[in-house]
Amino acid sequence: MGPALIYITISCLIIWRSSHGFEIASDYLGRRLPAGIKGATLNAIASSMPEFLTTIFFLFYLRDAEGFSGGLGVTSGSALFNLLIIPALAVLVIFSTGKGKSIVLNKRVLMREGAVLLISQIIFVNILFSGELLAIHGLILVLIYLLYLGLLYSITRRKKMADPGFKTPEQRTRRSIPEKILILDITHLVLNGKEITRGRAWSLLAVSTLVMTFGTWLLVYATDHIGEVTGIPLIFVAVVLSAVATSVPDTIISIKDARKGNYDDAVSNALGSNIFDIAFALGLPVLLFNLFYKETMILNPEVLAFTKEVWVFLLIATFLALAIMLVGKVFNRFKAILLLSIYLLFLLFVGTQVDENLQGIGQPIGEFLKGVANWIGERLR
Repeated sequence: MGPALIYITISCLIIWRSSHGFEIASDYLGRRLPAGIKGATLNAIASSMPEFLTTIFFLFYLRDAEGFSGGLGVTSGSALFNLLIIPALAVLVIFSTGKGKSIVLNKRVLMREGAVLLISQIIFVNILFSGELLAIHGLILVLIYLLYLGLLYSITRRKKMADPGFKTPEQRTRRSIPEKILILDITHLVLNGKEITRGRAWSLLAVSTLVMTFGTWLLVYATDHIGEVTGIPLIFVAVVLSAVATSVPDTIISIKDARKGNYDDAVSNALGSNIFDIAFALGLPVLLFNLFYKETMILNPEVLAFTKEVWVFLLIATFLALAIMLVGKVFNRFKAILLLSIYLLFLLFVGTQVDENLQGIGQPIGEFLKGVANWIGERLR
């Protein structure tokens, strides 16, 4: 298990370093987008690539429903992390720098992203409770994401902005190409001292994706190894460890947006990432797997039961998080702590499944989620 934890640490470092290139490229490509749109599109897609790649690797590396359960664990765990931890951290970082005790969020942006997110989750929960994942299910999810992009595109067309300019990041220390490769300084390796342009920005995104692909493959390998060594089902490991690792880019980009005062982008990145994770990062792999292997994915009943409870928690957490952010005029430290508390409840619930010592604390949460899942299942029959 020791080497696997080292691999996970290395994969986190690779994902973190490659996310810097994503941030620079998406900042340049999205410099003319209205507030909230860049965070929900370019930032969200770029920072959610680890979840998408991880789901692909889990599914096609293991080539069965158990492999996809790893993808379900990553996307649901990452969605909860994005929804609860990232906005809270972004706000707390701002407060720690002395820039104020509260921030004002654009409620129109919150309601737009929140509505699409809830619709995506409700549709996926309906699909999940059927117990099998078909090609048509994957197609429906992908279409939801394409419609969402179309909505954002129409908003962008109505709110054209002037080019605010962009400052190419300077390399403060001159390094040789081998040094840049060793420390994964992808930005300066691609730009090589030249001004950033649209073509170089897309090249930076492409190279960052390749580097991140290796990082996510290493993460999947390590997660699978931990599951085998400990005997813990793959989804339990993926829903916490792998999910947090893949959320590194979302966290970094959102915190940096918040520091720049782009609060709407910081929050819409977290919500937009969840929409991408649920509609695209799950939908496309399901569609491709069914088309390539002509197999229907039927989840193990025990894994399916836990998965249903996790997604019920995610659905409830989304309602609560949106209510917390929408109620009142400002987003303050108290609201950030409320979001962190909800995530702590999730960790206690997951811990209940793998450690008997936590039964007394997390069991009531599990029983509640099981009851809600059974109620939903009865209504969908």
